[in-house]
Amino acid sequence: MDPVYETLAALVTAKMRQYHVPGVAFGVLRAGHATVRGFGVTSVDDPLPVTPETTFPLASISKTVTATTMMRLIEQGRVDLHAPVRKYLPEFRTQDEAVSRDVTIWHLLTHTSGWEGQLSAVDRGDETLARFVAGLSTNMQLAPPGAAWSYNNAGFGVAGRVIEAVTGTTIGDAFNDLVFKPLGLARAFTRVGDIVTYRFALGHRVSAEGDATAVRPFTLGSTTPAGGVAMSMNDLLAYARFHLGDGTTATGARVLTRATLDEMRTPQLRKQATDDDMGIGWHLRTVGHLGTAAHGGTFAGHILLVELVPDKNFALAILTNAGNGWRLIQDVERAALQSYEGATFRMNQAIAHRGLNETLPAVDALARQPDVTPYVGRYVRPMNAVVARAENGQLVLQVRPNSGNPEPDMPVAFFGPDLAVVTSGPEEGASIEFVRRVDGTVQWVRVTGRIARRTE
Repeated sequence: MDPVYETLAALVTAKMRQYHVPGVAFGVLRAGHATVRGFGVTSVDDPLPVTPETTFPLASISKTVTATTMMRLIEQGRVDLHAPVRKYLPEFRTQDEAVSRDVTIWHLLTHTSGWEGQLSAVDRGDETLARFVAGLSTNMQLAPPGAAWSYNNAGFGVAGRVIEAVTGTTIGDAFNDLVFKPLGLARAFTRVGDIVTYRFALGHRVSAEGDATAVRPFTLGSTTPAGGVAMSMNDLLAYARFHLGDGTTATGARVLTRATLDEMRTPQLRKQATDDDMGIGWHLRTVGHLGTAAHGGTFAGHILLVELVPDKNFALAILTNAGNGWRLIQDVERAALQSYEGATFRMNQAIAHRGLNETLPAVDALARQPDVTPYVGRYVRPMNAVVARAENGQLVLQVRPNSGNPEPDMPVAFFGPDLAVVTSGPEEGASIEFVRRVDGTVQWVRVTGRIARRTE
């Protein structure tokens, strides 16, 4: 019996009631020992108990599987991390010819390719990724490669196509051959047809009144390397155990070297205007005295997290089947890091990770507010523009879709250099980051991790 886990389990149950989350799987890995439990139900319409073997879509946690697969190919000498994408995909094209020529595998795995990243592939069966990559020739370039970190699903789609080209298999088969089978993961899938033969969690939308409605149809999405893997909690913690280890499996078979696993968790670049770094596939931050490597996921009524603390041989994972599950994850993650390792978020981290809602009225005291003039302007992405204007010395942002009505105003207050928080409205507590060019001028705004380019 782990009394800390029991306390956290009670917190999970309480937060499920508070946030109306139908089902949760929660696991902790300490010194190689896993403690795992399921809570609630897989679906409000056909309620089966969530168990450690219940399969959840991992959404963007899948990107770490893509990175792991690519690193296996790199160790085998079949891929060069810093080689141009065109070495493996000769016909690769984006809107900018120089980018098409120069962008590398490293740019793909660190979200720094610079093109618009919120693109999803149309399901074309085994040809999905090939057709997706062929369709990127008109994709808007928002920044030069390496100039600005911006969360990029499309880049991982390209990385997946590289894996297919090098291995001569589909991305699902490559994951199975290079990761799932070697690690002994019995319930790790990329096809809905496999998932539904076992117990699985259905996603839910939760209304303001707390009513949960199942999201249908059940799908993993078609861009498998960006978000199309599903696993049980037992297998996810086995995967985490591997990443905390020396690169061998439980049977002693070598899958990766320890040096490669360490490289994946080594900062490759700073996410400008934040305190966080980007590894290879992993998002890196320091919480208190702890260095962590984590990845979250959001898709079709599922919110999920896996987080490693390598120096403590510790990991936690939280899988939820509700669109507001991030609130439960936020509360349980922080309680777990505090309870097990005595680590707490600093004030600016709490804001950046949407945890300061209860103290936002005092946000002006966090930092002297700067002259907002350098930030005023219009910033564009393919589907919308972000307009930043000054009102009585305060910066106000508004997202304006290309079609439809503008979204509500987002007044912000700065709590660090180029780093602000939305102080009221539906996005209260969300962080806004401004990114500068090498000459020091503000060129991009980053909203929910994605950049828009300044045009005026």
